Amino acid sequence: MSAEFIACAALPTRHGFFTRRGGVSEGPYASLNCSLSSGDDPAAVAENRARAARALGADPAMLVGLTQVHGIEVVRVTAPWAPGAGPRADAMVSATPGIALGIVTGDCAPVLFADPQAGVIGAAHAGWRGALAGVLEATLAAMAELGADPARVIAAIGPCIGVKSYEVGADLRDAVLARDRADRRFFTDGARPGHWQFNLANYCKARLADAGAGMVGRLIGDTCADAERFFSHRRRTLGEGGPIGHQLSIIWR
Repeated sequence: MSAEFIACAALPTRHGFFTRRGGVSEGPYASLNCSLSSGDDPAAVAENRARAARALGADPAMLVGLTQVHGIEVVRVTAPWAPGAGPRADAMVSATPGIALGIVTGDCAPVLFADPQAGVIGAAHAGWRGALAGVLEATLAAMAELGADPARVIAAIGPCIGVKSYEVGADLRDAVLARDRADRRFFTDGARPGHWQFNLANYCKARLADAGAGMVGRLIGDTCADAERFFSHRRRTLGEGGPIGHQLSIIWR
């Protein structure tokens, strides 16, 4: 089985949101684990990442990733770096042909961007902290510095934790509402008092639309609920813990 991915029809640039299927890793990492820091066999992870790149027609040597920290730093990529040597950041942009931008996620939202006319692409890791702090807006701004027009940018939000799976406490809700009380629309009452269900994907979509992105697509899929296709930190937390893999999302031109 080749590396399995899902694509967004609205995004014309070559890209894929990969599932956990079609790799060589075993045990809790089965099978397309693409995280270099997961504790998996490094050779297996390297093969998985190469399979993912090749599935999209990209050169595995041109695939770059980050040391993701749930922040808003954006890196401009002009040449590949060694696997595992990515800077501490949560988004990348590039106007260099052949560069493949890769984001790893376990439940956070992977977001891929393109302005096909300008030849500028972007990729961001958007957990609730990064999305709240402005990583998506920062990515659009960095793309504009390379010549992109936000009004032409197409953004695609990949599978992430779904609202039915994402129960949060007052600390998260209060932090989100402190920025804008209107964002209460992304919360519904949870099953337990003092808890709510948070719609991360729709929150990201609204932040992108408010920032002026020309089109925002969203792929349906709950990483926590769908153990067959996705790795999930929340599912691990609700279970017995232990090691876990991450899925990869790639865009390149």
